[in-house]
Amino acid sequence: MSQIQTAPVPPPEATRSSTRNALVVVALLWSVQLVSLVAALSGVSQAEVAIHFRTTQIAWFTLMTLLTGTFFLPFVIKAAALFGKKRALLFATGLGLVGDLVAAVATDYRTLLIGRGIAGIYAAAAPLAYAITRDVFPRRWVGLASGIMAGGVGLVAFGGPFLSGWLLDNHGFRGVLWFMAISTAVSFLLVAVLVPESPVRERGGRMDWPGGILLGGGVTGLVYAVGQGSHWGWSSGRFLAYVAGSFVVLIAFVFVERRVAEPLFPLSMTRRRSVWSVLLATSVAAGSLSAVGVVIQLLILMPKIPTVSEGLGWSGTHNAIVSSPISAMIIVGAVGTGYLARRMDARILLGTGSGLAVLGYAIGTQLHHSAGQIIGMGVIAGLGTGVVVAVIPIMIIEVVTPEEQALANGAQTLGQGVAQIVVSQLAFVVMAQHGTVLHGTQFYLDTGFTDGLWLVVGCVTVGGLLALLIPRGKRLDEAAVGQAA
Repeated sequence: MSQIQTAPVPPPEATRSSTRNALVVVALLWSVQLVSLVAALSGVSQAEVAIHFRTTQIAWFTLMTLLTGTFFLPFVIKAAALFGKKRALLFATGLGLVGDLVAAVATDYRTLLIGRGIAGIYAAAAPLAYAITRDVFPRRWVGLASGIMAGGVGLVAFGGPFLSGWLLDNHGFRGVLWFMAISTAVSFLLVAVLVPESPVRERGGRMDWPGGILLGGGVTGLVYAVGQGSHWGWSSGRFLAYVAGSFVVLIAFVFVERRVAEPLFPLSMTRRRSVWSVLLATSVAAGSLSAVGVVIQLLILMPKIPTVSEGLGWSGTHNAIVSSPISAMIIVGAVGTGYLARRMDARILLGTGSGLAVLGYAIGTQLHHSAGQIIGMGVIAGLGTGVVVAVIPIMIIEVVTPEEQALANGAQTLGQGVAQIVVSQLAFVVMAQHGTVLHGTQFYLDTGFTDGLWLVVGCVTVGGLLALLIPRGKRLDEAAVGQAA
């Protein structure tokens, strides 16, 4: 079996200045938040994309990146353990750039989805960046850096709508797609120049190809079935066959991982209650919160057409102005969590954040027809969202060893991605029950938006309650961090 080794280096406090640490944080922050930025830009532009290409399959504009990201994530994470986290991050970023370029020049919807699918491999950037944070920063920087990186969701949520609104209003969805490509190129350069390679990796290990194919294939098959369920029929033989086949493949993955010398995700790690309970609770809570954008963006940006569509019909810029207070609260919640995590039980933070998000969106189910109501809903939910996204990497640090960090981050990202895909697709299905197809485009009535918000409220509630399964463990100050660890 391969061994996890750490190259002997002096403590990072003695080898890297605070300025250099800050620059590394900036580079990793860009890598992490580019995933969120692309999601935000996609959400804002999806209404125009749907109308331009005259498609009722706009769900796949967002889901395609999640689908391919889910399949390739295990391979990228394993490659990080074998060849280095920085190298794997550059590889994922490079492929992401290729996909962005294909999407930007696409002239038909199928080619656009192919590009989005290739770009989805960049989803591995977030777990890799968080793992690098634990490996290369001194203890006093780890919690703060993790909180800042997670808090960048708020920066993206704050600046993203203004940026996407300006791009959409002045350059159309093509401008949005080209900006994605430019941002990915900047990410590649920042990582290449500023980020040090992690010294923690496997020596002499091998890629677990059977395990990766089984895991990626099983999860991808399940996600695809959920995505097509409304078209095939939820009780159709095709849907049931896909679901059954996916579960059979995932069961085979478990048996394979028990027999191979170098498993993709060591079962000894995922069998620990402290690990699987954290992965489960955070995946459901964060995945559900990520899916709410599907409902909110369509509500805000879809036009108002009597008896056909009851969206608010705002411009991208108007959306940005109204959503800016919400984004500010995400930043407050996330950065505050970075400080509080050293003093409070992370389980309490996860439960509190989930509770605030549930309260905000529950209010929104009834009050979402004006700018004031959207702000009122979003300020409460935004604060809770900031707490949830910031506490996730901290909770994982508390329950795994440095050698397990990248694998645990990858497992959490995988679980969160699956939850986001399932909840997003269910939201499309729920909203479509009260909608109309006009000129090849799916539009939604107000009852559909209300039901979509209730779906998110229910799923986030489940995630918050799952936090009760997490046993008391180490605090952040007690976890092994930094190169010296």
